[in-house]
Amino acid sequence: MIEPQFIKEALEHVEWITSMQEELAEFDRNEVWPLVPPPLNHPIIGTRCVFCNKLDDAGVIIRNKARLVAKGFNQIEGLNYDETFAPVARLEAIRIFPAYATHKGFKVCQMDVKSVFLNGELDTEVYLQQPPGS
Repeated sequence: MIEPQFIKEALEHVEWITSMQEELAEFDRNEVWPLVPPPLNHPIIGTRCVFCNKLDDAGVIIRNKARLVAKGFNQIEGLNYDETFAPVARLEAIRIFPAYATHKGFKVCQMDVKSVFLNGELDTEVYLQQPPGS
């Protein structure tokens, strides 16, 4: 199945709809954010879905993955401007990374910024737009 570029394309296939629902369920399960009315005179960062096929070693699609990400062009230049972060990291990925690094003898200097939404306190309020189609 081809990776959709836009949400309208993804909404035509039940596999991508299921993938988007799984991503939003992770937000609920991890209590990533509360839904609040948009504040006046405060910047709101837009969101969009990024779609990709997860492949096995033989190149066969084993899973469709949808990620909700902040729109990078809504960020402030010089502050994570060239990066796109998802507000949730899957527990499996968090466990595999240090295990693999230890197995290979890698030195880990820092963790990815996206874990800040789950594990750290922000010093400013950040408002994200609701996901498209919600």
